Amino acid sequence: MELSIPCCSALKIAPLSNSGCRLKIPASTAAPSYLHFSNASLKFPSAAIRRRRHFILACSKVDAAGTGPQLNKVLQLRDAFWRFLRPHTIRGTTLGSFSLVTRALIENPNLIRWSLLLKALSGLLALICGNGYIVGINQIYDVGIDKVNKPYLPIAAGDLSEQSAWILVLFLAAAGVALVGLNFGPFITKLYCFGLFLGTIYSVPPLRMKRFPVVAFLIIATVRGFLLNYGVYYATRAALGLTFEWSYPVAFITSFVTLFALVIAITKDLPDVEGDRKFQIDTLATKLGVRNIALLGSGLLLINYIGSVAAAVYLPQAFKRSLMIPTHVTLALCLLFQAWVLERANYTKEAISNFYRFIWNLFYAEYALFPFI
Repeated sequence: MELSIPCCSALKIAPLSNSGCRLKIPASTAAPSYLHFSNASLKFPSAAIRRRRHFILACSKVDAAGTGPQLNKVLQLRDAFWRFLRPHTIRGTTLGSFSLVTRALIENPNLIRWSLLLKALSGLLALICGNGYIVGINQIYDVGIDKVNKPYLPIAAGDLSEQSAWILVLFLAAAGVALVGLNFGPFITKLYCFGLFLGTIYSVPPLRMKRFPVVAFLIIATVRGFLLNYGVYYATRAALGLTFEWSYPVAFITSFVTLFALVIAITKDLPDVEGDRKFQIDTLATKLGVRNIALLGSGLLLINYIGSVAAAVYLPQAFKRSLMIPTHVTLALCLLFQAWVLERANYTKEAISNFYRFIWNLFYAEYALFPFI
């Protein structure tokens, strides 16, 4: 059948009605050949093309459905790994190493070379690996306690399996030792391995030194206080081609941070009293009470700040009085205010957590200040 539409014939369009719009085309009028259409001349997509289009559409739907969950899985794994590394400890390690390197460079500006940048970055990465190993292996052996005290940590929350955690900590330890061994020589490598050893016996049975408060405090103070500061400064001077020698500022920051790390070791158990009592872990907080430990930590930090002011007064040739005295007086006043806030809050768990975070902020502030004193 052919449908012909005459080009010159009249098209009669019936008025609109409820039945719709009708188009009347006279059938007898001939139309030019170029306006003739037949069933054969109407080109619709072939069956093969239609099947191909349906296949492409189906694949795109599968991709759209599959990409979301895969991306979410990657993001969840990244988030679990970041929580596994305990970001607040990484910030302390990073800021501490940056501060000590900066101080060494300020003392020897004529020895600065761009070639040292890669070595500095490898050293920082090794420190982060060591930090990750120590906090990671502690989480592996503290799963039960963390489910009570820190349920947001990845193993306790079920976001990271214990097997995956073991793979991570072993990789971090191996990578850290390799980086130090390749870049910083045998002495720094021994110091680094000694730090890993202390971190291991702190958490791993049968020794598990964290059961003994005094030993646990000494381990934390040694690793985060002495080894980090001494090791980074020694490695930086060695990279500059200099032998190690103590200076007043480096001796100050090492002693200051060692005592500060002791305070962190004491107060870190304040938010964990409930879980420690449940699992029969003796800490000073469970033995002496939260209030007494908070006051003890605040008192030790005040000793640090008083010592800082005294050092600036009696060693004006070594420190900038105009900066060191007012900043440490200000930090001491802020500490007293936070201790007062904690007392007013009656030592609730939220107030204790806020106080502990503030102590870490004071820790960061000291390292940020150090290169300029």
